Amino acid sequence: MRLDTLINNINYIELVNMDDLSEEVTGISYNSKKTQPNDIFVCLTGEHVDGHEYAEEAAANGARVCMVERRLNLDIPQIVVDDTTEAIAELSDLFYSSPSQKLNIIGVTGTNGKTTVTHLIQKLFEANGQECALIGTLGHKFFSGDIYRDAKHTTPQAPELQGLFYEINEKCIKNVVMEVSSHALAQHRVDYCDFNGAVFTNLTQDHLDFHITMNNYFKAKAMLFEGLVAGDFAVINADDEYAGRFMEVVSPTVNLYTYGIKMSADVQAKDVVFNHNGASFNCFVKGKEYKVNLKMNGMFSVYNVLAALTTALAQGFDIEKSIKTLEDMGGVAGRFEIIVNSPAVIVDYAHTPDGLENVLKTARDITPSDGKLICIFGCGGDRDATKRPKMGRIAEELADKVIVTSDNPRSEDPQQIITDILAGFKSVNNVIVEPDRELAIKEAKKIASPHDVVLVAGKGHEDYQILAHETIHFDDREKVREIFGEG
Repeated sequence: MRLDTLINNINYIELVNMDDLSEEVTGISYNSKKTQPNDIFVCLTGEHVDGHEYAEEAAANGARVCMVERRLNLDIPQIVVDDTTEAIAELSDLFYSSPSQKLNIIGVTGTNGKTTVTHLIQKLFEANGQECALIGTLGHKFFSGDIYRDAKHTTPQAPELQGLFYEINEKCIKNVVMEVSSHALAQHRVDYCDFNGAVFTNLTQDHLDFHITMNNYFKAKAMLFEGLVAGDFAVINADDEYAGRFMEVVSPTVNLYTYGIKMSADVQAKDVVFNHNGASFNCFVKGKEYKVNLKMNGMFSVYNVLAALTTALAQGFDIEKSIKTLEDMGGVAGRFEIIVNSPAVIVDYAHTPDGLENVLKTARDITPSDGKLICIFGCGGDRDATKRPKMGRIAEELADKVIVTSDNPRSEDPQQIITDILAGFKSVNNVIVEPDRELAIKEAKKIASPHDVVLVAGKGHEDYQILAHETIHFDDREKVREIFGEG
């Protein structure tokens, strides 16, 4: 892209050292170490790093121009803007010729359930003869049987995201379902993304280290729905306490659909029954009744299926075919994934109070009357510390035995994180503390009988552990198979 084209199409305050506007910019970077010749380097100001401090390195690596929030003492063309985090989204959309406008994009947001719901929706598109790409926590893939690629963020930064939309268009795929995180919304990563639909799963405590308050957390999530325009659709969990507030921000010109179990909704589940094989319920879609038998278990799975089915309704898909598709599906990697069977050992991504409570209740449903429920979990470092005692209290109330261990401690002392968790316990009589996660799983092996259920919570699909000075390979699923056997 020529500099004059760029300059004529973005908002800026001033230009510095900008002599030859005919020069070409061939890429966008915001990591100076990855900057390529002829890139435009965007100086992002984040929570911990100020990109302006790395502009000189980017220039040395060949950056053609820098996008900045203040003039830098560098002999390189500079575009001065109000906010680089907003400008990078505008720039990326321009650089890739607004690729999202050519796609049918459905964004899924909420504290829990985003990954599962996006995978269910992708399958529903394919069952209706339409290709659908997926973007989310596990990475991105162009069809359901494809391999995952690149999972640095649940929602990629704007240059990668717009580049991915461009690639999806090049592959002649017209539908995209993607997880949209609150961070991505607050940090403007999805600005200039033309969403055709938005799905809300639930809102419970998480990421308060970033958002500070639940109201800020809600406002970030609500941005996805505020951006919908006439003809778009919104799918909202009517049972969630924030449902009304989400409905309020949706324009009257947007098609609104609801789902739920407790509240009356467009898609509603009644008479939900769980057994070892999954869940069954009567589903009412716009008043018409269908019988649903799932291979997935837990009330959270029912909600996830309802969210996907309501999206199918919004897309005009055949409901009976959609239900059959959902009935045939198993779970998603690291989401209530049963790794071995005797004892039953389950790996789940639950890392919030609500998430842990939901999976423990589901695990209890499949725990035999003569068995006990053992829970292994920890909490991540450099994240919301207020949820730690809450998760400790939930584990104590719902499990028979709790093993408190490390998750991703990052720069924090693992023992301090554990101490914060233990503050939520009324008694430590049924608690084992083992900071080493592998030894914690081995401890569960020692105390578990064949009829017990062991829940290993917090990391799910992750195959790494982030320590103070290094990231090591660590996969709960691998360790469970190694320690308990293949089952």
